[in-house]
Amino acid sequence: MNIAIRYYSQTGNTKKLAEAIAAELGVEAKDVSHPLEEKTDILFLCNSVYWAGIDKKVKRFVNTNALKIGTLVNVSTAALIESTYKQMKTVAAEAGVTLSDQEFHCRGKFKALHASHPDEADLKAVREFARSVLGREA
Repeated sequence: MNIAIRYYSQTGNTKKLAEAIAAELGVEAKDVSHPLEEKTDILFLCNSVYWAGIDKKVKRFVNTNALKIGTLVNVSTAALIESTYKQMKTVAAEAGVTLSDQEFHCRGKFKALHASHPDEADLKAVREFARSVLGREA
């Protein structure tokens, strides 16, 4: 199975999740400036909310790599909303990409809000989530 991990992170919160998944699955996490080199069965796309939406760089990545994405798995951080899933669903649909109904979200630090997140419990949870997506046991 070909797995890829991409992320967009302005503050490092989302990058932490991507790196935790990468360490768990033995796959390198790269930021969205790195296009997919080959077709992936599963793409873990780690993102967050900036100015009330998914960043245009994430949207551009999905659109320009759509033909190489088998199933997109949404992984997100945000301090103020529950998830980027609804927004990612729209982005994926517009690009013709299959979005998994499995997703992971945790709080992210924003100024003083949720200052400790993502914390060790969040990182453990995202590693477990990644294994579950692939049907792997702990």
